[in-house]
Amino acid sequence: MKVLVTGASGFVGTQLCIRLVGLGHQVTGVDHAPRPNPFLPSQVHYISADTTQPGPWQEAVGSQDVVINLAGASIFRRWNAKSKELIYNSRILTTRNLVQAIPEGTSMALLSTSAVGYYGSRGDASLTEEEPPGSDFLASVCADWEAAALQARSKGARVVCTRFGIVLGKTGGALGQMIPAFKRFVGGPLGDGRQWFSWIHMDDLLGATLFVMEKKEIHGPVNFCAPNPVRNETLAHVLGKLLHRPSFFRTPAFALRLALGEFGSVLLEGQRVFPAVLLRHGYVFRFPEIESALRDVLKA
Repeated sequence: MKVLVTGASGFVGTQLCIRLVGLGHQVTGVDHAPRPNPFLPSQVHYISADTTQPGPWQEAVGSQDVVINLAGASIFRRWNAKSKELIYNSRILTTRNLVQAIPEGTSMALLSTSAVGYYGSRGDASLTEEEPPGSDFLASVCADWEAAALQARSKGARVVCTRFGIVLGKTGGALGQMIPAFKRFVGGPLGDGRQWFSWIHMDDLLGATLFVMEKKEIHGPVNFCAPNPVRNETLAHVLGKLLHRPSFFRTPAFALRLALGEFGSVLLEGQRVFPAVLLRHGYVFRFPEIESALRDVLKA
């Protein structure tokens, strides 16, 4: 198939392009970097573009069988008015421009990223795809992001909104920020550690993406997270155990809020999310448990 990936040079995008090329797909990667990530396969046709702006890059969209929309500025930063505008615009404007470029009467699939932050802070509630959105900033971003993607339905596209949990991978992401603290013997839970951590191993994220590409009956929201979310304190304990480091140095809630502002509060809340749609359609997770997932990520 012909597949276009926005955010192709990012943490997930690079790994997805590698997997797609390995399976024989014809891949076009779009990202704002002037040159492709050096880890992108040479077979990827790379387009450098600011996807928040209309432009020649849109001409590549109409010829695709699948468009996978991963573009979006990292949320792992101190939130202020400027950073929140960047987080919002990088997602919603890109998605609107993608949908604008999709031809009428298409049969393509649009897999557009969202996040489990869609649900907002819900305590211990078990959350599946049928739950309504929350009301905080991140939930509002996700709701508008999905609404922009769903406009492609009017052109005939099959739209899947893939709500990512925290992605565990070897080359960055959340673990890239957590592991150094543990190696310095200062790792541990955030706040009281009771908040839920909905996660997915990179291999399962890629596997679920390919699964959804092929299962044409799947549409709408799909939670991309493992079937066994854990509390933050459990994550810290398992990570410390595997790294042979202590895991009792808690980061106080006030310190997180002081350092990261509103985003600090997001890290102290979390969601308990389950992949009901993937399981119902028969996806089998390679890494359903946190310890086996972390062990694989940490191995040399």
